Amino acid sequence: MMMKMYHKPVLLSESVEALITNPGGIYVDCTFGGGGHSREILNQLNEKSRLIAFDQDKDSEQNSIPDERFKLVMQNFRYLKNNLRFLGINKVDGILADLGVSSHQFDTPERGFSIRFDEKLDMRMNQAAKLNAIKILNEYEEEKLSDVFYQYGELRNARRLAREITAARKSNPIRTMNDLRQLFNYIPKNKENKFFAQLFQALRIEVNDEMSALKEMLIQTSEVIKEGGRLVVISYHSLEDRLVKRYMKTGMFEGEPERDIYGNWEVPFKVLQSKVIVPDEEEIQENTRARSAKMRIAVKN
Repeated sequence: MMMKMYHKPVLLSESVEALITNPGGIYVDCTFGGGGHSREILNQLNEKSRLIAFDQDKDSEQNSIPDERFKLVMQNFRYLKNNLRFLGINKVDGILADLGVSSHQFDTPERGFSIRFDEKLDMRMNQAAKLNAIKILNEYEEEKLSDVFYQYGELRNARRLAREITAARKSNPIRTMNDLRQLFNYIPKNKENKFFAQLFQALRIEVNDEMSALKEMLIQTSEVIKEGGRLVVISYHSLEDRLVKRYMKTGMFEGEPERDIYGNWEVPFKVLQSKVIVPDEEEIQENTRARSAKMRIAVKN
């Protein structure tokens, strides 16, 4: 049985409409969560179709869909290609990835994703993983902590924050949101939420190795999506969106792709929309977590 209000999918109709080009095809939902996108995809497909969904959070398993066309794979989407091959699938008609944290993860205090609760700082999407935010805060060396805060939280005072944490943890381990609030009690009230949101983002990305996993998944999409198939990605912060935008445009994360004899880039995808797609005001009012969403669509060359 699906958990009540597990997650409200963002850009639901827009993303599914962009994804499906063949109602009898094979599709992948890389981020199953509450199953909102998967259910709508299945609604738009015929009886000959297949939908493979991925999720590394065991909580999402109870949302699985009793449909013979559907298969839920309880793994990180970085293992996309190998799992598809195991299922006898070499090519698919489209892939959808709705990145970020589900409402369920944010709203479950003991998961440690939200700054609203004074709970242990866990932040693991895969609850079987060994690394959590507590380990990072209490065991990472100062320089490594600083790098995490600067690269993934885009915090300008990353070095100072890392220095303060490594000094404070010598006498008292940092385990909860309240520990962080006490340590950084000098942050002005009007800037507190943004500061902790950036700090939590940095920790969460490091805990779950999100940037590397996203890169690995994107690279595999060009190998498993058939010609004319679609790649649809919804991202929620600039780090993700930059990777997605660049890969869709160039097939790379750095440098420039090779050119053909006519001087044109040889790239795996063609970007379909001239501007990034964002939720309208009505959707943002209904679901505030949609406000930072950006959707990009590409077709396989």
